Amino acid sequence: MARILTGIQSTNIPHLGNILGALSPAVALSKNPNNHCIYFIADLHSLTSIKDADFRKESAMAVAATWLAFGLDTDKNILFRQSDVPEVCELTWYLGCFMSYQRLQLAHSFKDKSENLSDVNAGLFTYPVLMAADILMYDTEIVPVGKDQKQHIEFTRDLAEKINHQYNQELFVVPKEQIDEQVMVVPGTDGRKMSKSYSNFINIFLPEKELKKVIGSIVTDSTPLEEPKNPDTCNVFALYKLIANAEQTNVLREKYLAGNFGYGHAKAALLELLLDYYREPRTRYNELMNDRGLLEAELKKGEDKARSIATPVLGRVRTALGF
Repeated sequence: MARILTGIQSTNIPHLGNILGALSPAVALSKNPNNHCIYFIADLHSLTSIKDADFRKESAMAVAATWLAFGLDTDKNILFRQSDVPEVCELTWYLGCFMSYQRLQLAHSFKDKSENLSDVNAGLFTYPVLMAADILMYDTEIVPVGKDQKQHIEFTRDLAEKINHQYNQELFVVPKEQIDEQVMVVPGTDGRKMSKSYSNFINIFLPEKELKKVIGSIVTDSTPLEEPKNPDTCNVFALYKLIANAEQTNVLREKYLAGNFGYGHAKAALLELLLDYYREPRTRYNELMNDRGLLEAELKKGEDKARSIATPVLGRVRTALGF
């Protein structure tokens, strides 16, 4: 049985890009009886950018509710809040003492973020070490990541192998990355990659009227209503085809090419599709967000199971390091 780990930051409600690109595929992995999945809410990581305590706490609840709304079975898998298992912070310190400063300077993510943020804090710089601790803390075997995260897994592997060699024992499981070469690129309302940092995301859990307003803001060109339109250059169609089946996609494509079909019609079709496709998760999400006791109970269950793995791992590391 493969142990798989991934996390989602608590920087806001997971948006459509998060759901299509990471969360839904992760839930699908969890349904495979050959996998044991550990999914966590990366609220410690989110502190690098989110300093508002209430917003971060609320975001953590939203992430938990989203996992559950999309069908994650917490009896067979583990869902927990990163900060609820603070042993990961101790392990981060140990790992940091084996991670070279020069290597961290080469981290792509730090270079990218430091060029675009006014608050370039030390947490951003040491982010890969905490990520390595997240992975090694739970004897993780497989980490699903995008290509942009591959370097972090390389850092983690190198640290695990270096420490194992230093102490001549298998203190850490050396993980492998699982990269989906067909990973979705989900466009935002402005055509760029959907991102919280661009404020161009679609929150599928919004009330219908608010969701309609967001869909209405999707940028399109100025082709007149009566003229044929190119679906392959349209942000609305790009989003639609990521969710719709082949028949639905072909029908909408034909409408674009036939003319007398405006972008307002296309946006209405996208809204209808979102409401229909995500009807059950939307209902379940709202139920969960209105029952914080249930959410906290689920996270406590996950914390206990996560700690049962983390405690012996940290114990053997402490012993090897002489603490």
